[in-house]
Amino acid sequence: MPDTLNQQARPATSRTAHRMRAALLSVPLAAAVLVAAAPSQSAAPGQAGRADHADRAGASLTCRGNGVDPAAKIRYRTATVIHAPLRTIWNLQTDVERWPSWQPPVTSMKRLDAGPLREGSRFRWTTPVPPTSTTPATTLTITSTVQQLKHGTCIRWTGPAIGKGLRIDRGVHVWTFTKVWGGVLVQTEETWTGAQVEADVPTSIKYLGGGLEEWLKELKATAEARRSGKG
Repeated sequence: MPDTLNQQARPATSRTAHRMRAALLSVPLAAAVLVAAAPSQSAAPGQAGRADHADRAGASLTCRGNGVDPAAKIRYRTATVIHAPLRTIWNLQTDVERWPSWQPPVTSMKRLDAGPLREGSRFRWTTPVPPTSTTPATTLTITSTVQQLKHGTCIRWTGPAIGKGLRIDRGVHVWTFTKVWGGVLVQTEETWTGAQVEADVPTSIKYLGGGLEEWLKELKATAEARRSGKG
């Protein structure tokens, strides 16, 4: 199995583009990615946007029978194999208060309830977003609510992302974790809804995809470094 599924080439970026991509990385955590450097458009036919296979009937990821928004115009799905124990990967993903330690774009994080992450848990966090041709530089405030969770298997959360001049009304984000030979297959799928992001669907999908790819990259790097004793 390839190390990263449906991998797309990424172009070289300037410092500005790198910062934009970093900002994009964090927003999907609240089911809302906003702006960043997009994935390369040089991928093989049928792979660009990677929403094609996610849109097929029965293809969407689910957690306890619930998936992303089936009516959403903006959708992206991707996956990678992480060569680390499931426990390590799961703990990284669900210990949300420590996200800033391995995801620099997360500038603040606050749990709104106590105890382990579970169904009904809520957390509020922020991430800066650079300006684009249509939106100003802003800081997004994101409130995430865990809707479904099965320990070591899947998690699904929803929430808006709100900043000055920039808003995603509702995002739905599903993650699944499956043990495979040599590691764990981590899959993720997300949808957005809202008038602002739906005004340019192709661009929104492109940016959403870039964020999810970067998040998986950071999760993989951090988990594998911990396995090797480097993190």
